[in-house]
Amino acid sequence: MPGDKYNSSSYHIPLSRTERLLRERELREKRRSNRARNPNEAVGSSENSDNDLRLEGDSSRQYVEQYLEGAAASATAHDNVCERQEVRPYNRQRLLVVANRLPVSAVRRGEDSWSLEISAGGLVSALLGVKEFDARWIGWAGVNVPDEVGQKSLTKTLAEKRCIPVFLDEEIVHQYYNGYCNNILWPLFHYLGLPQEDRLATTRSFQSQFAAYKKANLMFADVVNEHYEEGDVVWCHDYHLMFLPKCLKEYNSKMKVGWFLHTPFPSSEIHRTLPSRSELLRSVLAADLVGIYSTYARHFVSACTRILGLEGTPEGVEDQGKLTRVAAFPIGIDSERFIRALEVPDVIQHMKELKERFAGRKVMLGVDRLDIIKGIPQKILAFEKFLEENASWRDKVVLLQIAVPTRTDVPEYQKLTSQVHEIVGRINGRFGTLTAAPIHHLDRSLDFYALCALYAVTDVALVTSLRDGMNLVSYEFVACQEAKKGVLILSEFAGAAQSLGAGAILVNPWNITE
Repeated sequence: MPGDKYNSSSYHIPLSRTERLLRERELREKRRSNRARNPNEAVGSSENSDNDLRLEGDSSRQYVEQYLEGAAASATAHDNVCERQEVRPYNRQRLLVVANRLPVSAVRRGEDSWSLEISAGGLVSALLGVKEFDARWIGWAGVNVPDEVGQKSLTKTLAEKRCIPVFLDEEIVHQYYNGYCNNILWPLFHYLGLPQEDRLATTRSFQSQFAAYKKANLMFADVVNEHYEEGDVVWCHDYHLMFLPKCLKEYNSKMKVGWFLHTPFPSSEIHRTLPSRSELLRSVLAADLVGIYSTYARHFVSACTRILGLEGTPEGVEDQGKLTRVAAFPIGIDSERFIRALEVPDVIQHMKELKERFAGRKVMLGVDRLDIIKGIPQKILAFEKFLEENASWRDKVVLLQIAVPTRTDVPEYQKLTSQVHEIVGRINGRFGTLTAAPIHHLDRSLDFYALCALYAVTDVALVTSLRDGMNLVSYEFVACQEAKKGVLILSEFAGAAQSLGAGAILVNPWNITE
């Protein structure tokens, strides 16, 4: 947004969408030219590309595993070379990435035996490009390990992936993660409001959840402090760890600490309803740099000025001479990974099968977590209205909705799942035939190859988030659309609307008639 002092960062951003598109086209043409001059280096035959694409095609999880193992191998090789040559290793910047969850989940196979499963979540995918640092991940491994033998063996196993565990017991996880993070902060930050307190016991429950939240953040801080070396940069992530910057600075005031939020930040009028509003804001302000998506950075500064009475500046927030820089850092994807995948034989074959399967019909696609904020019921109801008002299109269009289950033990999410299934069944029963259904709904994720093929054959992508930090699905769809030139219908409440809005059709997902 022109003139928005909180909607820019220090690195160069192209002046216009046209400039960005021209730059992307120039890079694509340069790649094609290189391949034409060097046919032996085509995708699938070069020394590196073949291995990369095989790993990428099998699944996103293997891609993440390759990244983690590659980082560890690179660091080990560097150390070995320096040792053989008796030279001092160059000082590669160490980065401690601290998040609620590690990029792997641990599964216990015996008293001192563990296996690791790659967790290819949004944060992991977003940080795959951080390769120039000597990075280590600190977080919870997704399992309760009460015994010392198990903790030592898991720590050793995780070290091979350059991961460091924080051991949280079941009660802390229940109160801190399921309670305060998911029951209080997540809804509030997505403008859903706080849960209604209908009895004194509920109030006490909120208080115990907040106490557990602070305790968990202290436990993370203890692990960071144990592994911190002078000169390290500590990068804290998301609403789970809002107390962490303050805890770390109390350990060492010279520690370089950054905090990045991967969700929206609510307006000051919404945030002020949170009982712990001031304490959380001051804890985050202990960081040296606060990074937030797009215009939500302005909301954070506004909350600090209106709730705490501090001074907002073009650089951030100032408190008694101490400046915390606040900036907008729009996150993206590795678009080259998606573009390369479209040239893999398995993807090409799958695209052919999809085109044959839906021949004569326009394909509309939704890819979402089955989450309250994703606007899936609104999307499906809007599609029903389209079919109702355009009878001639009923056998010419199909909606493919991929809805990945999440938080399946939470009653609100169970209710959402039932609601979506009921709506899909009703629409298919109303407009379907014995040979064709207008909606194909999947309650599971897709393999990376299958997802790329689906993006590539889609005519219209529907991203209808009621409120979203960024939403990377929209970027993934665009990356796979060079040949198809399909249409992106994008919610104006998704962070991606700031960068893709000029080329997308922006809609209000609450208005299903739009």
